[in-house]
Amino acid sequence: MTVNTSRLEKVAPPADAAVSLIRGGPFYRAQLKTRLIRPHQWNIGKRIIFAVAIGWVPLLLMTALFQPGAVVVLLTDYKVSSRMLIAVPVLLLGQVLMESRFRTVVTQTRKDLVAPADWPRFDATIVRFIQLRDSILPEFAITVLAFLIVGDLFTQRTGLSGAWAVQGPQLSIATHLTPAGLYYGLVSRMIYAFLVGINLWKWLLWTFFLFRLSRMNLCLMASHPDKHAGAGFLGMSAMAFAPIAFAAAAAVGASWRYEILHAGAHIANFKLPAFILLVVVALVALGPLAFFAPKLAALRRKGILEYGSLAHLHSTEFHEKWILHREGHEAEFLAAPEVSTLTDLASSFQNVEDMKPLLLNKGSLVVLILAVGIPMMPAVTAEITLMVVLKSLLEAMK
Repeated sequence: MTVNTSRLEKVAPPADAAVSLIRGGPFYRAQLKTRLIRPHQWNIGKRIIFAVAIGWVPLLLMTALFQPGAVVVLLTDYKVSSRMLIAVPVLLLGQVLMESRFRTVVTQTRKDLVAPADWPRFDATIVRFIQLRDSILPEFAITVLAFLIVGDLFTQRTGLSGAWAVQGPQLSIATHLTPAGLYYGLVSRMIYAFLVGINLWKWLLWTFFLFRLSRMNLCLMASHPDKHAGAGFLGMSAMAFAPIAFAAAAAVGASWRYEILHAGAHIANFKLPAFILLVVVALVALGPLAFFAPKLAALRRKGILEYGSLAHLHSTEFHEKWILHREGHEAEFLAAPEVSTLTDLASSFQNVEDMKPLLLNKGSLVVLILAVGIPMMPAVTAEITLMVVLKSLLEAMK
C-alpha cells in the first residue's frame, strides 16, 4: 500500500492522529471565509444567532408588515419554532459534540487498538476519509435533496398552516402563500433540512470509518476489564447522534402536536410511529458498533478456551501442591504466590466470560432515549397535562 506522506503529514500527524471528520467540506469552508467559524473555534453562539436571524426573524418582520393580525399565530406556531428556535441550534451544537467525540475516539483508537506496525494503514484510511469529507459532491447532493423536500411545501402546502403563512382555504387551489410563508419555504425550511443533511452526512462518514476500522487487525484483549476487549470507548461515539435524533424528533413531535390540537388526533394514535422512530434512531446510532460484534464474539469464544486451558493447568498445579501435598507447608500457604495468581486468573477468566460483543454504552443509550423523548413532550402535553405526566413518571419510579 502506498501512502501519500506529504498529504498525511498535513491532514493527520502520525504522532496523535487527532483528525476531524467534521471540520471540512464546502459548507465549512464557506463559514471560514465569512468568519462564522475560526480554524480552532466553533463560534457556536455567533452561528446560532446568525441562523436564527436568517431563518426566523424575517418571518416575524414580514408577518408584522403584511399580516399584523397573524403575529400571535406565528409566535405560537410550534411547528416553526421547533425547527428554527430549537432544532437548528441543537444541530449546530451537535457539530461540536460530534467533533469532540470523534476526535477522542480516533486518538484513543490509534493509541490503544492499532499496533504501531499498522499505523501507516490507519493513517492512510484517515486520509481517504478526509478526502471524502472535503468532497463537493455529497454536500451538492444534500442541497438538491433539501430543495426537493422544500418543494413539497409549494406543491402540497404540507408543513404550512396559519394566517401568517397561507391565505385562502387550507389545502385548496385558492390557497396561496404569504411573503412570510414563501420565505419560510425557500429559506427557513431549507436551513433546517440542509443542517439535518450535513449532520447525517458526517454521521454516515463516521459509520464508514467504523466499518473500515472493524476490518483492521486490532489489538483486542479478551480479559480487558471494560468487558469489551479494550474497545469499550468506541461506544461513546453513539452519543454524537443524539442532536440529530433530537432535531428530527422535535419536528415530528411538533407535527403530532398540531394534529392533536387542530385535527382531532389523539396521542394514542402515535404510539406505533413513536416506537418506530425510537427503533430507527437506535439502529442508526448503535448500528455502526455492530460491525465489531463478530470479531468480539469470536474473541470471546477463543478467550474462554485459552483462559480455560490456562486456568485448568494452574488449578491442577495448585491442587497438586496445596491440596494433595500441603502437609508440613501450611505456614507457607498465606504467603504463597500461587494464591494471588489463582485469584487474578479467576478474575481474568470472569472478564472473558462477561465480555459483550456489542459495544453498547449505557450512558449513550440513555442520552439517545432522552433525545427522542424530550421533544415529544409538547405532543404529549397537548392532550395530557404536564402535572399528570410528571405524576405518572414519579409513580413509575417508585
